[in-house]
Amino acid sequence: MANVYTNYKAVLTTNELSTLYTVPSETTAIIKSLRVTNIDEENDCKVSSHVVDTSSVSYTLETNRNVQKGTSEELFNSYSFSTSPVVLKESEILKLQAQNGGDLHAILSVLEISNT
Repeated sequence: MANVYTNYKAVLTTNELSTLYTVPSETTAIIKSLRVTNIDEENDCKVSSHVVDTSSVSYTLETNRNVQKGTSEELFNSYSFSTSPVVLKESEILKLQAQNGGDLHAILSVLEISNT
């Protein structure tokens, strides 16, 4: 089994649910961090995150997390997430939804572990 640290980036261009990451086949993913930056200097923007499993069931991780104007937020760093990683299985999907399209940039850092 090979371990690979990598990252994925996205600009949330709409206020629709957007796919940030899909776990590759024969892989388990451990999320190290998810940083969301609000590039709008005038307005705050909320973000929600969801995991969609292989049966297309969506599970909410964060709802309406406020990202203040011109700042960054580390998602999954509060409550129980501060000491517990988020583990995703093969083909599961991490999706984000911004309140305002074009305001948020996201960087996901992840450890991918090959299951072969």
